Amino acid sequence: MVLHYPGGIDLTEYGIEIPVAPDRTQQVLDALATGAASGVDGAWLAGPDGSVIGPDDLLRVHAPHYVERGFGPGVDELMIEVFELRNDDGSYYRYNPAAAKKPLSDLFAGWIRWMSGTYQCGKEALHSGFCFYLGGGAHHGHYDFGHGFCVFNDIVTAIRRLQADRVVDTAWVIDVDAHKGDGTAALTADDPAVSTLSIHMAHGWPLDLPDHDRQGRPAPWLVPSTIDVPIAPGEEREYLPGLRRALAALDTWPRPDIVYVVDGADPYEHDELPSTAGLRLSLTQLLERDEMIHDFLAARAIPQAWLMSGGYGRRAWEPFAGFLAARIAG
Repeated sequence: MVLHYPGGIDLTEYGIEIPVAPDRTQQVLDALATGAASGVDGAWLAGPDGSVIGPDDLLRVHAPHYVERGFGPGVDELMIEVFELRNDDGSYYRYNPAAAKKPLSDLFAGWIRWMSGTYQCGKEALHSGFCFYLGGGAHHGHYDFGHGFCVFNDIVTAIRRLQADRVVDTAWVIDVDAHKGDGTAALTADDPAVSTLSIHMAHGWPLDLPDHDRQGRPAPWLVPSTIDVPIAPGEEREYLPGLRRALAALDTWPRPDIVYVVDGADPYEHDELPSTAGLRLSLTQLLERDEMIHDFLAARAIPQAWLMSGGYGRRAWEPFAGFLAARIAG
């Protein structure tokens, strides 16, 4: 099942100049419709079912004062902080308010709707065994702040909602985005019901941020995942063997009720975000990565909810389309 929420977020409409291709979702759908899915009826594609993530769901994961900022008059400043749109000297960075067609408060509202898809993806996975949401994956959302373009952590929020629904008790998060899943690791560090695996660049953002935050606290972005697999620049040949060993380690643990896969395409060698330059995988490697995870979970009959996550620039759609074409054809 592929889950699509029409009317996705186009950052350029808000004057934000981060290189996220606004049409990457449509490019994936077009590739599937003219390729693997062309001879298959539309049963593989689903839309919103009315699932809603609200303030109560966010409060299971995030600090009350932080949630209140999003729903109050400070929302514009919150979005500027999270999307890193201001330099230290106060000037704007990758942000042109004069080019904005919509206010930043609308971006926040779109973000909340976008999070609802992550929750629905989990429900679909529990029902059918596999669901890929063309959205989600905000793994840099922390308890009382967001960074790395992540306002709230939709992954942990969805898991907590599913637990509140009493349809799951335990979960794994397998994160293959180029950047370490720092928010997810920090939010679940003391929870034995949720285990996290992150394979990511060994150096660079967020790992090169200061080791203490502005309040002098030990940096939450350095909290380890349950399993971390750092890949150094130039060591791409170690990526797939490292992932295989990490999955073997997971195989020694009790089976979870659900797995969320944060399926970042930003390790792709053609990714255009400067902070992903430390990891360059080919399209073939990325497809083998995703097939390895899918087959590992399918062989153990673990429901798997996949999230589109990071991927920047004109070719960001290609890894997602390749993996989903194989799934639909299969």
